Amino acid sequence: MKNILTIALTVLITLTTFSQNFEGKITYQNSFVSKMPNLEDEQFTSMMGSQNEFYIKEDNYKSMTDGTYYQWQLYINKDNKLYSKFANSKTILWNDSQINNDSIITIALNKNVIDILGYNCDEIILTCESGIQKYYFTSKLAMSSELFKNHKYGNWYGYLKESNSLPLKMIIDNQQFTMESIAIEVKSMKLEDTYFQLPLNVETTKSPY
Repeated sequence: MKNILTIALTVLITLTTFSQNFEGKITYQNSFVSKMPNLEDEQFTSMMGSQNEFYIKEDNYKSMTDGTYYQWQLYINKDNKLYSKFANSKTILWNDSQINNDSIITIALNKNVIDILGYNCDEIILTCESGIQKYYFTSKLAMSSELFKNHKYGNWYGYLKESNSLPLKMIIDNQQFTMESIAIEVKSMKLEDTYFQLPLNVETTKSPY
């Protein structure tokens, strides 16, 4: 169970020609379709969060959810670690973002597929060993893949090097679940560096997954 939920949250993200990377918050609405007989769709969505707020500044990001199990995730670039906080433990788990247990087999790009919040979005389809991952993005939300060249975990760099943009919608389909996450608000804002720091005196340990 924990391993499956860890896989779920990892999907929950060359220099560009754009003059400025996006800094601010994207709020996503999430839904899960469970493929596991012992876990209903509503249970999965409630545990992982039906909504999450994604904050990003340069090469650091933080994602906060309303999940009953999964609470937040923090990527600190200087450590190249992805920290995850779960409701059932005070200890924060971390993963080495250089390591990716998945691999991309093929990549497809489709232009002008969908409008999201007034943004005309292209689609990137990653066929992976784990399943199919679809991302919908606009160049108006630019993000240099070079900033995340060591963030292989969750295929994040694999996606960014093709788009150099933050996604407005994601569909992740594998053997355990299908997740759909779509932006319901985009807000450009200045964020303090301190926002992307671990809480003081917190205990961390390497994730077993």
